[in-house]
Amino acid sequence: MEHQNLKIEVLLNEMIAQQRMTLLKCGRRLVPQLVEDDLWQPNDFPILENNPVFRYEEGILAGYMSLQSALRAQTHTHSHSHSQE
Repeated sequence: MEHQNLKIEVLLNEMIAQQRMTLLKCGRRLVPQLVEDDLWQPNDFPILENNPVFRYEEGILAGYMSLQSALRAQTHTHSHSHSQE
């Protein structure tokens, strides 16, 4: 099970990295000087804040990151409960 979790974690990391690049490219079509840190505060750029394509891509990234957090929490809880047995 641990090996499978590691494979899933690696895959999720790749998906997150790819989606960050997709989001950055999308954002740079609207704001050419955009840097990766700007992705965390799109409300600084009203054109991003109100763009449905950017928001869609942002939502995909948020979903991947939520899944990653949930899996990490589950893995931590699962390993912690076995260490107490």
